[in-house]
Amino acid sequence: MDQPVREATSGTWPAGLTRVPYWVYRDQAVAHDEQGRIFEGPAWHFVCPEIDVANSGDYRASMIGAMPVVVARAEDGEIVAFENRCAHRGALICLEDGGSVKDFQCVYHAWRYDLRGNLTSVAFRRGVNGKGGMPDDFEMAAHGPRKLRTATLCGLVFATLAPEGPGIEDYIGPEVLGRLRRVLHKKVEVIGRFTQQLPCNWKLYMENVRDTYHASLLHTFFTTFRITRLSQGGGVMVGDTGVAHASTTLAAAGGAAAGGAAAPTQDDSYAGMRADNQGFQLRDPSFMHAVAEFNDNINLQILSVFPGFILQQIHNALAVRQIVPRGVDSMDLHWTYLGFADDTPELRAMRLKQSNLAGPAGFVSMEDGAVGGFVQRGIAAADRQSSVVEMGGATAEGSETRATEASVRGFWKAWRAQMGI
Repeated sequence: MDQPVREATSGTWPAGLTRVPYWVYRDQAVAHDEQGRIFEGPAWHFVCPEIDVANSGDYRASMIGAMPVVVARAEDGEIVAFENRCAHRGALICLEDGGSVKDFQCVYHAWRYDLRGNLTSVAFRRGVNGKGGMPDDFEMAAHGPRKLRTATLCGLVFATLAPEGPGIEDYIGPEVLGRLRRVLHKKVEVIGRFTQQLPCNWKLYMENVRDTYHASLLHTFFTTFRITRLSQGGGVMVGDTGVAHASTTLAAAGGAAAGGAAAPTQDDSYAGMRADNQGFQLRDPSFMHAVAEFNDNINLQILSVFPGFILQQIHNALAVRQIVPRGVDSMDLHWTYLGFADDTPELRAMRLKQSNLAGPAGFVSMEDGAVGGFVQRGIAAADRQSSVVEMGGATAEGSETRATEASVRGFWKAWRAQMGI
C-alpha cells in the first residue's frame, strides 16, 4: 500500500483535473488497486439504512466494493459490521439479504459466530471418538472475519475498514453534511428496494451523478415538465477534498415545487434543443403533484459521497443509491427508496407514485442506465486518449451555476488522492 499505483501500460495521467485518461475505466490492475486503496482503505461506505438493524439480532448483508459484509445490531444495541467470510474456508457466513438471528452459522462446516462476528464454535473441534479435530492450541479468538468501524448518520449506516482516521461527519465535510441533514431530518423508513445492473465501470456512473448539466440535455422528461433546466436557480457544492458534493435546483417560477406540473414556456436559452417541449402532456397530472416539505424552494437535490453513495431528492421522491463494482465494465446499483415514519397516507402514496421518476425505467433516469455503457463501448480502443472535463473551469470548487463539471473534477481529486496518482 505504500507504493504508488502503477499508471498502467496504456498511458500516464495528464496534469491537472481537466483530463481523465480512458484507461482508468478499463485497466484490471487499476480495479485491483481500487479494492485495496479505496474500498478497503480509509474511505467511508454506505452499507444500509439504520432501520434495517433496528433490534438486537437484526442484520443486513451488504457490499463494500468486492467485499461482502454483514451489518448487525449486537446484544448491547451497538451497530457492528464484519466481513461476510467464514474464517475456515472462506464461504459466505450469511446467505440471505437480511433478517433476525441469535447468532450466525456458516452452512459449509457449521462454524458459528456471534452477532459481532466473533468465532464461538467449531464443529468437531475435539474430533470424533478421540480422533481428529483441531489442534490443542487452536484459539478461536485468533480466527474470524475482518471487523469494520461503523457510524450512523441521519438514519444511515456507514462503515470503513480503517481503524483510525476522520469520522464520517469530518469525512463528508460541514457544507455537504448540512445538505444531507436537510433531507434526512427525521426518522426514515424503507418503502422500496431493487438492484439495477449497469454495463459500465463504476466510476462512469459516479461521474454521471456528479455531472450537473447533462440533465437538461439528456433527460427529456426533466426539461419538458420543468423539473430542472439550467435557467432555473441552483448551484453546486463541492467539499474541500472532493469527497462530497451536492447539487440543487430551485423550483421554476410557477413550477411544481408545491403543487403540480407547470406548463412549459418558451425559453430562448433552450431554443432548438432536443429536450424542448413538443406539446407533450401527462395523462395523469397527479403524478407530478408535490408538497414542499423541506422549508425551502429546492425541488431537486443530488448528493454524493466518495466512492459510492448517492442521496436523491426529486420533489418528494427520496432514495439512496449504493454503487457496487462488478469488474472493469460492470456494476450493480442498489436503490433504496425512503419515506419518513410520520408520513401521512397521502404523502406516502405520493412518494410511491413519484418513485417512478428515478430507477431503471424512471422517466428521468432511464437514460443514465444507458449512457455509461455507451461510454464503455466508445472508449474500447482509446486507452491513450482522455476525456475533456473543462466545463466551468479547471478547479473542483463550488459554483452558483450547474453549468460546470466542478463536482466531476472533485471526484477525480478524491480518487487520485486515495489511489496515490
